[in-house]
Amino acid sequence: MLYLSRLLLNRRSRLVVRDLGNCQELHRTILSAFPDGLAGETGARRGAGVLFRLDDAPDGRPRLLVQSRLEPDWSRLPTDYLTAAGKAMENPACKRLDEHYDRLRAGQELAFRLRANPTKKVDTKSGVGGERRNGRRVLLTDDTAQREWLQRKAMQHGFSVLGVPLANGDADVRVGQRPSVTGFARAGASEAGLRKLAFGTVLFDGRLCITDAPRFRESLEQGIGSGKAFGFGLLSVASVT
Repeated sequence: MLYLSRLLLNRRSRLVVRDLGNCQELHRTILSAFPDGLAGETGARRGAGVLFRLDDAPDGRPRLLVQSRLEPDWSRLPTDYLTAAGKAMENPACKRLDEHYDRLRAGQELAFRLRANPTKKVDTKSGVGGERRNGRRVLLTDDTAQREWLQRKAMQHGFSVLGVPLANGDADVRVGQRPSVTGFARAGASEAGLRKLAFGTVLFDGRLCITDAPRFRESLEQGIGSGKAFGFGLLSVASVT
């Protein structure tokens, strides 16, 4: 089973303000809606299959999309965390995605949105003892490099991106640079030891064509790229109108 939740956040809530400025705290708040006892925060996210993205609703309110394999219990959120949505809109809203994704087929064209942290690894050369270094991730900041990153991920995940040029030409994909996602994580066992988190953000909007339906459905469920615990990797798709 796969669920998609939409939550409109209350900017006047102290905890919302905290979470909007700290991706680690937002991660913890989201996981609070899922069963206790899953192993660790990373294990809990993976165990519940949680992917999420923070957008702005058309009226400017913060909108949180959360995809999960387990059905969330949003009543666990603080009482003032969500804003009143009005009679025409349920808040929070949650729906099943299974039937929609089961109908996806190779050759189908879809509109998509992906908030990503496009990176590459550097310093991966072997050490003096012959061991290969894991290296470190650095953000791809060049527009062409970001488009090439998207093309590579598409090939790996069962789809092709329509109209993304690797040289000159018009693109059928918008690449929007967004403010960095920041936060703090414990550097060790002590709460006093904190390290700053910072992730570069790119928002891809465009059209794709499914080339391998089973692999594409797996990518929809598991996400794309790095930083999934901090709001990256959720691939949203919709019919092309």
